[in-house]
Amino acid sequence: MSTSTALGGEAAQPAFLSKERIIAKPGFNRWLVPPAALAIHLCIGMAYGFSVFWLPLSKAVGVTAPVACTPDMGFFAQMFASTCDWQISMLGWIYTLFFIFLGCSAAIWGGWLEHAGPRKAGVVSALCWCGGLLISALGIYTHQIWLMWLGSGVIGGIGLGLGYISPVSTLIKWFPDKRGMATGMAIMGFGGGAMVGAPLATALMGHFASAEGVGVWQSFVVMAVIYFIFMIGGALGYRVPPTGWKPEGWTAPAAKAKNSMITNRHVHVSVAWKTPQFRLVWLVLCLNVSAGIGILGMASPLLQEVFAGKLLGNGLTFSELNADQLKAIAAIAAGFTGLLSLFNIGGRFFWASCSDYIGRKATYFVFFALGFLLYASVPTLGHMGSIALFVAAFCVVLSMYGGGFATVPAYLADLFGTQMVGAIHGRLLTAWAAAGVLGPVLVNYLREYQLSHGVARADAYNITLYILAGLLVLGFICNLLIRPVADKYFMTDAELAAEQAIGRDKGASAATSLEWKASDGSKPLVIAAWLAVGIPLAWGVWITLQKTAVLFH
Repeated sequence: MSTSTALGGEAAQPAFLSKERIIAKPGFNRWLVPPAALAIHLCIGMAYGFSVFWLPLSKAVGVTAPVACTPDMGFFAQMFASTCDWQISMLGWIYTLFFIFLGCSAAIWGGWLEHAGPRKAGVVSALCWCGGLLISALGIYTHQIWLMWLGSGVIGGIGLGLGYISPVSTLIKWFPDKRGMATGMAIMGFGGGAMVGAPLATALMGHFASAEGVGVWQSFVVMAVIYFIFMIGGALGYRVPPTGWKPEGWTAPAAKAKNSMITNRHVHVSVAWKTPQFRLVWLVLCLNVSAGIGILGMASPLLQEVFAGKLLGNGLTFSELNADQLKAIAAIAAGFTGLLSLFNIGGRFFWASCSDYIGRKATYFVFFALGFLLYASVPTLGHMGSIALFVAAFCVVLSMYGGGFATVPAYLADLFGTQMVGAIHGRLLTAWAAAGVLGPVLVNYLREYQLSHGVARADAYNITLYILAGLLVLGFICNLLIRPVADKYFMTDAELAAEQAIGRDKGASAATSLEWKASDGSKPLVIAAWLAVGIPLAWGVWITLQKTAVLFH
């Protein structure tokens, strides 16, 4: 129980991490909640930037050069070997484990999160993510890769899932008038985590590197401490509105015709996943993300192999470039990747905010229709030699990839109501795990297959891009089929009251207004909270812009 009875029969204060403890009081400023969510998402978003550790870790034993394992050493023997270096392919399993356990933990514990509240979920996320980094540091120090898989991949992956969905339901309830924008702000942080974390990790490794080591385990320890401070600060900053709260002066839209895509009622998570709407939204997210992940993974080599010498002002093909020229176009491609990351982040806020005006379904129609045209046009743009149009097409595509993640929580709230949207969103994230397999497999294996059959490097991506465009056509059809949820799936008033009792959702007392204006005294705190997350994010954007500048030279 989260509350107890004190001596004399007086109810004690709710437990520190309980949901009852963080019910906001009149005058609370709802703009304090998005920076709390951003603080957590910026930390766990470093999962996207873990590749910055692969090269140093591949020579953790040799320091200056990798020490290869003996040819007769099997996979399991290498897991426990401490005298030879890890292959990058073994390290890459951490990235795979991240997103497998993100999807699984979000699906399994999403219902618990709705009942326990975002503060407790945020604290557990911080313990798992940062504790996983410390276990990984021990694995690097003792050179046991299984400890890295366990620490960052499994335990850290669980922290990723809980941290990712922890603010969703809360933000939607605080911003019923701006659902898309609110979730877009938080999920933007997940996309920006690597933008902040990767240069921080590079600086730390440079500081700790020596003749005896590459400085990675020390960097993990420092980052675990920094992230823990930020994530705990974010978790403690969470507040939930009392049941029935609404912004001052805002009136909920009246129930419209039966074909309205926005409901004021609620579906239980145990029922939602059985509906055709859930399955269709699952496919919509999976197909959009599959295409985005596929193109994100091949953007850098595609630019280099399609344009090759044209990036340097000559007409040489990729195979005709010398070592210095290859290095030069690799730097340009790195700038291109940085530019894509900016559009990935910006798209999360831009498209989610747009969805508040044009609707979630219409927003996904834009993703699929415009995305199809852009994917299908990229091969033609490559043959035309138009670098500017090629880059612009990729930037728009990546903005819609990020926008798909940020818009889907509000889409779910429109369809299934807000009561259990966090848990429903958690189950939907299994689509992300599936897309993480489908997209890269399509891109990588198709490319290798074509190259092995003599297809020129510059043409090896064409069929892949057309297939990805085909995935978007399927997504368009799935989105077209989404209709309002049937009445039989919604909770009755009695079922809703019972769920709110389990979830410890409380309304304000009879003497308390459920419609209030933020107190003037909260403004300095709001500014401080936004600066706390805005300064690191701005630093990451600045570093990325510097890397991107080479693309325009």
